[in-house]
Order: sequence, then structure tokens, then C-alpha cells
Amino acid sequence: MAQPTTSLLCTGLSFEWPDGRPVLDGFHLAVGPGRTGLIGLNGAGKSTLLRLLAGELTPTSGAVKAAGEIGYLPQGLTLDTGLRVDEALGVRAAREALHAIESGSTDQRHFDAVGDDWDVEERARALLDRLGLHRLGLDRTTGELSGGEAVLLRLATLLLRRPDVLLLDEPTNNLDRAARERLYETVAGWGGVMVIVSHDRELLQHVDQIAELRDGQVTWYGGNFTEYERTVAAQQETAERLLRNAESDVQRQKRDLAEARMRLDRSASYGRKRSVTRNDPHIVAGKLKRQGQETAGRLQGMHTERLEEAKRKLTAAEEAVRDDAEIRIDLPRTAVPAGRTVLSLDKVRLPHGITADLELRGPERIALVGRNGAGKSTLLRTIAGELAPLRGEVVVPVPLRHLPQRLDLLDDKLTVVGNVKLFAPGAGDNAVRARLARFLFRGGRADQPAGTLSGGERFRATLAALLLADPPPQLLLLDEPTNNLDLASVRQLTQALAAYQGALIVASHDVPFLRGLGVTRWLELDGELRAVDPM
Repeated sequence: MAQPTTSLLCTGLSFEWPDGRPVLDGFHLAVGPGRTGLIGLNGAGKSTLLRLLAGELTPTSGAVKAAGEIGYLPQGLTLDTGLRVDEALGVRAAREALHAIESGSTDQRHFDAVGDDWDVEERARALLDRLGLHRLGLDRTTGELSGGEAVLLRLATLLLRRPDVLLLDEPTNNLDRAARERLYETVAGWGGVMVIVSHDRELLQHVDQIAELRDGQVTWYGGNFTEYERTVAAQQETAERLLRNAESDVQRQKRDLAEARMRLDRSASYGRKRSVTRNDPHIVAGKLKRQGQETAGRLQGMHTERLEEAKRKLTAAEEAVRDDAEIRIDLPRTAVPAGRTVLSLDKVRLPHGITADLELRGPERIALVGRNGAGKSTLLRTIAGELAPLRGEVVVPVPLRHLPQRLDLLDDKLTVVGNVKLFAPGAGDNAVRARLARFLFRGGRADQPAGTLSGGERFRATLAALLLADPPPQLLLLDEPTNNLDLASVRQLTQALAAYQGALIVASHDVPFLRGLGVTRWLELDGELRAVDPM
């Protein structure tokens, strides 16, 4: 395992995408032993930074140095479905050599392949058991895995390598509750350098420090996520108080400047009248006038300086107060009358013996839960018409849209605007841009190619394309929608869906998120679809 001196170091790191869009500029970072939670708004560059640290991207300038081997678990993991499990774990050659030696082979190649790792098969099986993958045989193929199982298998691969530095990008995506608990235990027991990008509050409770990436710089906070929230809340309370004081001071300085000008004007007017009354010589009158002007200039300059200083403090106070914009949804045509049938599943049978009967009426909100591999995504794809049921009938009499886990609905070569127009070809450019602004794609952001978007930005763009489609959906299917979203974006999504007036079916392992949606029914898929008590 890692030695105490193991570390990551970034110096003068800069990176920009091929279209010239900058992500980091002159960035510096030093990470020591322990578990670091890397957080920040979507688009801040967290995933890009991990890819730079892992060597998957080359910086425009600067350097990344790591003391030891790096293991990297990316977002949006895909595995070759034809791979055997032992091949994915990187132990197939060693296993085959070991079996050959056990069968009596004395070929030196087999001994070289095994090296000192004589217990490789036992370690691999034990690790799969620890991660809840005991059902996987080393000879099976990865095509049989669910999305969550693929993530755990990739993690097992990294742990078998015993890297000095472990980089995890949204590792709890697609994991069911039991799998998340196993991942938490793995993180809690890690003894080397670990950097975790995650929106999972429970996972972030297991870190030693929080690094927040904001505006191209990292701010460090000691302790776990609860400590971070407590510190930020106290800082924001102070910042908001200073902002109120600064606003009051600006108004006060404006009043003082206006009053000073009025007094000076009255004094100058009085001086002119007095000079005329006394019939002062021109030279005396001119001297008095110049003296008055100099005095007035000094006083006005003093008040102006005070006002400018107050404005500078106000600007600093405004920058200290966080103002993370929120997405807004206003789609009146999505409203569904309470008695209207939105979805009907009649004796539907899916692969692996899954059966489902369901009647959905009005603007109901369904939470679809279940273990990894239970078939939740398959059920949603069947409702969306992407898969045909083996038996039974699926009836959807209203406009429907499906947001899949992989967010693969966008054309990477098109801009955000261009992608939305694919779903709403009759909408004008100005109308599309006005609606995209509600999803935080304003100005040049709406012209970004979809291929350059972060995970959270891609989610917002996909959601915008679906909800701005013509006609707007009255039934929305969401498959693990909080994957790849930062904590602020999860809050924004929750508030946005609260304004949605259609029916919802949401498959998610994120129970706090589901609770915030105002779910009307909780359904569990475990061989069959059945109602369960609220979680």
C-alpha cells in the first residue's frame, strides 16, 4: 500500500479544449496522503482535472507529478461486453499460467507470468466477494453485468493492482444501496492517496478533507462534508452581513456626497452675493473664489474617494457571497388532469422473468427502486418504446420522453442550440436561446459543442432538449438522473422537477433526492413490480 510520502503535484497547469475553451490556467495543486473529496459546480473542471492527473489528457502547459502508480476510475465507464471477468481484472494470463503449473507444466513462461503472485485467483475471488460480486465467476463475460456491477468490477481491477494513488470520478453512479455501502467501506479503509469527485453526501462523509474547485482555484477545508458545510455556512453568514453593511455604506456615502455638493453650492452662492454686497475688488473676489473652489474640490474629492472605497468593498462583498444560478422550468402544456391515464402496463413480461402490471393516472410521481441488475433500465426502455416486451401490452397515450443513464441522446458535433433544434425543429433561434437560458446556457455557452460539455452540463443540455421538445412531454422517464451532477445541481434539479406539471417515473438509488421530489408511489422491481413503503 502507499507510503506516507506519496503525493500528487500540479504546477502551472493549464488546459484548454481543441475549440480554445479554457478549463484551467496556471493551476497549482498539492495532494498528500489521505482521502480528498474534490467538489465544485458542474463545469468547474473536476473530471478534466482527474483526467489530467491520470495522464488521459495532456496539459497545454505545466506539469503533473505523482509519486507512485495511479489508478483511475472514470465516469461513464463502458466495458467490452465480450471480455471475460478475469480478463477485465487483468489476471487471466496469471490464472492460466497457474493452472498450467498445477497441471504439471514446467515451462518457464508460465512461472514468469505468475511471478510472485501465487494467490492471485484467491485474491480476485475474495475481492469480488467483498464488493458484492460473488455471483460473478471469473470465467463469465462482462456483457452480463449491470452498470453498477461494471463500476464495481473496474474498482476491483484497480484494487488488485494496489496503486499508490487512486482517483475516483463519481464512483457511486448506478450503484444500489448495498453496493454503495461496500464502496463506503472500501474508501474508509484506504490507506494511500485518494481523490474522489462525487456528489454523494454519504461518500463524502468518509474523506479526510474537502478540496473545492471554484473559478480555477482550489480552496481546502479540513474534515468531511459535514464540516465543509458548517464552515461554508458560517463564511456565508459573515459574507452576507458584510454585503449588507457594504450596501448601506455605499448608500450613505452617496447621500454624504450629494449633501456636501449642496452645501458647497450654497456656500459658493452666498460668497458671491456677499462679495457683490461688499463691492470687493476683482482681485479679492477672484482670490476668494479660487479659495472656495479649492476647498470645495478637496471636500468633494474626499467624499468621492469614500464612495469609491465603499463601492470596492461592496464588490468584494458581492464576490464573497455565493450566487449559484438555478435552472427553471415553465412548461404549462405538460399539465396532466388528475384522472387521465398516462401509462398502462398489462401483464408485461421482460427478459429474465420480470413481470410488470401498472396503471399510472394524472401527474403521479413514481420512485422506481431495486438492486443493480433488477431490470429498472430495461423497464424504462420498454415503456419508452425502445425495447419490445416479450409479452403483454404497453400503452402510453401522452407525449413521452426518456432520459437514459448514459446521456447519449446528444450529437457531440452539434452545439447545444443545434441539439435542441433537433427535438424542436419548428422553434426559432431566439426562442430556443431564450428557453436554454433557463437551463443556464446563456450567450456563448449555448454555442458550445456537446462533446465539450462536462457530465453535469451534458445532463442539463439533454434535459433541456427533452423538455423543450415539441410537443412537450407529459410523461418523463428519468434513469439515475443525479449521476454526474454536483450537489448544487442536484438541488437545482429537484427544484426544477418540482415545477414540472406532468407525470414522472424516476429510477434512482439516491433516496434523499427521491424524497425531495414529492413521490406519490414507491415501486420496487425484484422479479415483479410491487408497491413498497416510502424509504
